This record gives sequence, structure tokens and C-alpha cells, in this order.
Amino acid sequence: MRYFNVILFEWKHFIKSPFKIIGVVLFIISGVYGLHNGANLYTKQNSEINKLNQKAELEKKTILGYYDNNQKGPLTRPWVDITKPLWAIRNVPTYHYKKPSPNIVYSTGQTEQYGFYKKIGLYSSPYDADMTKEIANPERIQFGALDFSFTILYLLPLLLLILLYDIKGSEAEQGFLPLILVQTGVKQWWMLSRVTFYVILSMIIILVLMFYGSTLTEVFKTPLTFWNIFFWIILYLFLWVTIYFIILYFGKNTISNTFQMMGLWLIFSFIIPASIYQWISIEQPVNLMTNILDTKRGEKNQIYKELASTSD
Repeated sequence: MRYFNVILFEWKHFIKSPFKIIGVVLFIISGVYGLHNGANLYTKQNSEINKLNQKAELEKKTILGYYDNNQKGPLTRPWVDITKPLWAIRNVPTYHYKKPSPNIVYSTGQTEQYGFYKKIGLYSSPYDADMTKEIANPERIQFGALDFSFTILYLLPLLLLILLYDIKGSEAEQGFLPLILVQTGVKQWWMLSRVTFYVILSMIIILVLMFYGSTLTEVFKTPLTFWNIFFWIILYLFLWVTIYFIILYFGKNTISNTFQMMGLWLIFSFIIPASIYQWISIEQPVNLMTNILDTKRGEKNQIYKELASTSD
């Protein structure tokens, strides 16, 4: 009963706080926008793959028609003889696809930065520039491309900050904290109950968003993956809740708590990742790794030239 009263109090506090409601609404909007970005990319790539398959089937039927009409190839290209393996390989379309996963709705990553199909020819190679993933991912991420994973990684901690920043601090500043503790009991229990309300609220919002995303693609073809993603998101949620709870428990006032929470968000979300990336860039420069790929391509081309000169 005591726990229910605290939850009820926090619910009334939440609905009377426009700042918190706006934060939740903006988080939901960004989540829905990110989900649609992933779903649109999934639809676009699958549509392109279907078009290529239809085009390939049409070309194959045309080539089979040459056999039916006792032709060696198109009349406009009399030198083509599809009865020979060389010309058959050149003229029969063969594509390699990297089909998008339905779970792309939750995280697009660098999918939109690289080719997802390739027409295979005589000289195709894993080092072809249109398929090889250059080791320069951070530079190739388009600014402004917001997906659901961005919402979780960067905006979820901000949402928790907005929801939790005034717990205990505002009561302590107004002198109500001793009276509240007399009525509710242990301070840890009272704070934990209030924090739990916002944890449950955040979990419900995330679960609803993920279920909404599952309706945009065929996510539930692999339901275990859906729950695996949800598990890691909740684990990430509890990590930030634990950090914020420690700050609130030992904090003295709302302003101090808010600045500490924002400082930690900046450190973990921007400063540490940027420092790690800078260190990796110094140890393994992007240009160096790109040069390695270019060298391998050059060696491949040189081999082709030698084979051509030998056959001549």
C-alpha cells in the first residue's frame, strides 16, 4: 500500500510537469522517426533487389530466345556468340546481394553508406571499390541520419535525466524531506520507489516503440532477435538509472544533481567515444588502411594485364 501511494504521487507529479511530458513526447517522436528511417531503407533496398531480379530474368529469357531461334546472339552484335563460355558468362546477368535484415528498422548503421548489390563479371573481385567496406566508417556516416539506435544511445539518457533530475533535490530545497521520510520510512526505499516508476514508464515506451517498429518490417520472423535487442536496451537503461540514482542519493540540491548528470552524459556519450576513436585513428590511420586496399586492387589489375599479355 505504501509503495502504491508513492507511485500514485509520482504519477500526479509527472502529469503536472509539462517539462517531463514534453521530454517524453519528443523522445517518442524521435523514436518513431528513426523507426521509419530504418523501415524506408529496408523497403527501398528490397524494392531495388526485386527490380534487378526481374531485369535479370528478362535478360535470361532473351538469351534463351536466341537458342530457340537458332541465333548466336543479338543481330546488332554479330560478334557475340553465346554458345561460347566466355560470351555466355559476359551476357548472362549474375548479381550478388547483401539483403537487408528486417531488424534494420532498429539500427541502419552504415547500411546506406555502402553498395548492397553488385553485378558479377569476369574480373569481379572482393577488392572491387563498389563493394569493399573501406575502414573509414565514422567519416562516412551522414550527419542528420537518425535511426532508432541513435534515439536509444543518446536520447534515452537525456530522457532519464529529465524524468529523474528533481527527485529528492526539490524536496530537500523546500524543507519537506524530513516530513516525507517520517511518512514513507527509509530514504532509500522512497527514492527507489520513485525511480522505479520512471523505469517502468521508460520500459513501456521502449517496448511500444519496438512493437510499432516490428509492424513496419518482418521483425517477428526471428522473434528471438527482437527480445534480444530489447534485453540489451533494458540493460543499457538500468546502467544509466544506476548512475543517476547514485548521483541523486548523494546529491544535495537539484542544480548540482542536474549538472553532474549532464556531465556524465557528455563524458560517456561523446568524450570517451571521441577519445577512443582518436586513439584508434592515430594507431591505425584511415588513409593507411585505404591505401592497403588500393594496393591490393592494383596487384589484381597487374595480374590481369600479365594474363592478357601471355594470351597474346
